Amino acid sequence: MNTDFAISDTLVGERLDRVVALVCGCSRAEAARLIDQEKVAVNGVRASGRSQRMALGDHIALSEEPVLSRPEPAADPSVELDVIYADEQVIVVNKPADLVVHPGSGNATGTLVNGLLARFPEIAGVGDMERPGIVHRLDRGTSGLLMVARTPRSYEALTAALGQREVQRGYVALVAGMPADDRGLIDAPVGRSTRHPTKMAVIADGRPARTHYQVTARMPACTELPDEPVPYDSARLELQLETGRTHQIRVHLAAIGHPVVGDEQYGGPAAPGISRPALHARTLGFDHPETGQPLRFEAEVPEDFSRLYQLLCS
Repeated sequence: MNTDFAISDTLVGERLDRVVALVCGCSRAEAARLIDQEKVAVNGVRASGRSQRMALGDHIALSEEPVLSRPEPAADPSVELDVIYADEQVIVVNKPADLVVHPGSGNATGTLVNGLLARFPEIAGVGDMERPGIVHRLDRGTSGLLMVARTPRSYEALTAALGQREVQRGYVALVAGMPADDRGLIDAPVGRSTRHPTKMAVIADGRPARTHYQVTARMPACTELPDEPVPYDSARLELQLETGRTHQIRVHLAAIGHPVVGDEQYGGPAAPGISRPALHARTLGFDHPETGQPLRFEAEVPEDFSRLYQLLCS
């Protein structure tokens, strides 16, 4: 593995994390980890940051070998995509529930990324090689809007906008119980659960996380329908994210005693006709990475969500 090298013509102007990933054959995330942990030097001096731009002849040295990434995902034209917007810089997809965003443990193929590579092969070199083009993610069971970068330049612009909380992400959820207040802010740090490694939780040393919610409908328990009784109160919530932690909405709603209906992982009750959390990324807004023009998109809730809402309202 090449952990000591000089910048050639082809790498001039590239970000340090991208250079380390390309030359060493690791993921962009692994390159970022090494830089953040001060394991990368530029011209004999500890790297100042991931976004440092490279000049011809710069000397890069790593004091630790990176963990090599998994094979790059392959194109799969059998994965159906609902592309609602695409130009030369950015793609917006309406992801169905039960579609994994990118390959990972237990999901090597058949993901959204595999489908994107078949339709937009140029994203292969954008961002993290294991999840090319992906700026933000949705859980497997969550449906809705997702933006994808089509060029390295747009990837940097969109990830920066996301980090600066300039991207508007609106969700709709069906939750168990009725929140006491019509609107509120859940401000609680989220991190990996110490008791259940596959789950996230509200923990004191977690990363800051803020979720705004508004109750748009309240549905009392319905036990009079003999075929499909719903023996619990429920509510429909509109939510806005300030931050985007893993499972943030699901964890926050469970923490205030109103888990998402169908979300068994976080204590949500079962419901007829739906086998996933009743959570949908309905709106997405951001400035175009090239022109700066404001873009806003909306995706109606899918059929399983709509049917459940009508049932809860019965």
